[in-house]
Amino acid sequence: MVEGIGFEPTVESPLQRFSRPPLSTAQPSLHVLHFINLKITIYLSDLLIYQIRLAMSIYYNAFGPYIRNKFKENVYKVNIDAGFTCPNRDGTTGFGGCIYCNNDSFRPTSVLPTLTITNQIENGISYLSKRYSANKFIAYFQPYTNTYADVDTLHRLYSEALAHPQVIGLAIGTRPDTVDAKKIELLSTYTKDYFVLIEYGLQSIYDHTLIHINRGHDYQCFLDALNLTTNKGIHIGAHIIAGFPTEELEQTLAMAEVLSELPINFLKIHQLQVIKETRMADIYNDNPFPIFTYDQYLDFLVNFIEKLSPNIVLQRLFATAPDNILIAPLWDRQRQNIIRDIDKRFKRYATFQGKYYLEGAALKHPQGDSSP
Repeated sequence: MVEGIGFEPTVESPLQRFSRPPLSTAQPSLHVLHFINLKITIYLSDLLIYQIRLAMSIYYNAFGPYIRNKFKENVYKVNIDAGFTCPNRDGTTGFGGCIYCNNDSFRPTSVLPTLTITNQIENGISYLSKRYSANKFIAYFQPYTNTYADVDTLHRLYSEALAHPQVIGLAIGTRPDTVDAKKIELLSTYTKDYFVLIEYGLQSIYDHTLIHINRGHDYQCFLDALNLTTNKGIHIGAHIIAGFPTEELEQTLAMAEVLSELPINFLKIHQLQVIKETRMADIYNDNPFPIFTYDQYLDFLVNFIEKLSPNIVLQRLFATAPDNILIAPLWDRQRQNIIRDIDKRFKRYATFQGKYYLEGAALKHPQGDSSP
């Protein structure tokens, strides 16, 4: 048993995990395999999908190959801090923000709200062009809540970003409680000429967890935002965190099936990190709770992605906060090493995204409940 998480991992060989009844009696499930370089969708048996995916080393539907296929070249995000705040920080829905949040854990040092949008984009493009020889970029409004302003202000900020000749789209990180019909309509006006992605911070489908982390909205609020955004030409993303002490591991795994039934195109998932200068750091220091070990998280990630619809593009699989502000978990791994180890774990278990995805499976799982 993984202490405090309520999960007992089983070590299976690849053959055990992929065992099936004889073909003459089996009722093989069907999965959708999206070939990154071929614009076709083929329905295949589990075994054939397994053979093709492993031969192509495609274990999950990753954002990098997706975006390269869409634009026929590498496209990178340029981070922008537009000086927003959050409604659970300024008193609208609460104070202090989410208990885990310290924006310095993911904001590049070159991104400062004191700089204009144009200057931040130029700084980012200068760096990314030299390092990656990139020519096209997505303006990524990331820190805090990037729809938390009136429509006129948002129009001015977004339009300034799109005015740069090398910017081909927008990615807007935000909360589901700060969008309305007018803001969605504004974003939809850009979709004719630009790639537009809105990333909703969900964090969990369980209301008791959202209350615990001082999120300031419930799961139904997220569903309402999806209803507003769907069929507007806007790509929809969600962001969740795995490892909250308020959830058993099976509850967190069940989110894969729930999210698979929603109109979501992209997903970010990462392990809970305890960051200095947060309320969660105070809680952890006073009474440490279990945090994913490196191996535990790799196994969790494989199990989660196996249940996830293969149609969902995975933008992020883990987080790497700077060492000087990270309290836990201390994995001592570089980003490329983590990516390599994730692929190795998929290969070890002979599995891939959507292997155990069953349409409608989420109907048996409660969501938005107020109790563990």
